[in-house]
Amino acid sequence: MSERPIVPGGDPYGIHRVIEPRGALPQPALRVDNDFSRLFEGEVLLAVETLNVDAASFTQMEKEGDPAAIVLRTVADRGKQHNPVTGSGGMLLGRVVQVAPGRPAGEVLAPGDRVATLVSLSLTPLRIDRIKAVRLPSAQLDVDGEAVLFASGAYARLPADLPDRLALAALDVAGAAPQVARLVRPGAVVVVLGAGGKSGILCVAEARRAGGPGATIVGLEASERAAGELRALGVCDAVVAADARDPVGVRRAVLGATGGREADVTFSCVNVPDAELGAILATRDRGVVYFFAMSTSFTKAALGAEGVGKDVDLFIGNGFAHGHADHTLAMLRAMPALRALFERRYG
Repeated sequence: MSERPIVPGGDPYGIHRVIEPRGALPQPALRVDNDFSRLFEGEVLLAVETLNVDAASFTQMEKEGDPAAIVLRTVADRGKQHNPVTGSGGMLLGRVVQVAPGRPAGEVLAPGDRVATLVSLSLTPLRIDRIKAVRLPSAQLDVDGEAVLFASGAYARLPADLPDRLALAALDVAGAAPQVARLVRPGAVVVVLGAGGKSGILCVAEARRAGGPGATIVGLEASERAAGELRALGVCDAVVAADARDPVGVRRAVLGATGGREADVTFSCVNVPDAELGAILATRDRGVVYFFAMSTSFTKAALGAEGVGKDVDLFIGNGFAHGHADHTLAMLRAMPALRALFERRYG
């Protein structure tokens, strides 16, 4: 298709694409404009190849029915893959079709470049023409379609030395490991709920690197298969089978694995709701609880901590950290066992 005409009025944050409610940012918006017959200043048009749906959203859709049908319905209704139940989306892999003027200074991006978006599908205008394949284990859908990336939207070029699906799976949760590196100190007691999932695996691996040999790393995982893979990875001092939704059970499991010590830092990476209090109860007073999961309820976390008298710092997971894509891909290169596990699952 020939180049699309460029129209003025592009906002770096994408407000110009919001249909409802007017003036909102695209992430909380109910509906965005996914008409790509023209582009606005600052936008990049992408030919979409693969959608990587976030774990909380994909789990919810699997319970409801056919994920492919639900994604098609959501995009038709909202102009973006913004799950109305979980509020989350995922990210995508695509090829640059056209770059409109008005992009950030110094950027070098050209048609044909293959990139992974590092902003949520819940704010990315998207059109799907066809779903070609659904890979349930990796929550990925191969599609024909188009999307636009706003001037403020982060992205990463696909690395030449890693398979596309592997890189996409890692980049989907690339914000996890850098946050662990910031929060975990040598010798810390670290607990990760949902430690056998994508973000959980990166968290325990980075916790071992940041905490060093004196740290105590405990992974909680409900799936027997995922728990077995986590044990084989060899970065945890203990891998415990526990339901993250059972707060007393989580606390008991953590204390049993640490000789009675509460966590200095707890990371919640589960893909189901109602895990807030488990993470809080497992953490010491003046410790840190970092909620990376999109299934987290701020209300349950804040009022729950108050209700059980826990003076802990509650962090909302931020999927963006400066250099997070390079950090995470470097982990895969530096840790052969981690890369092998990701390749078996997602590559």
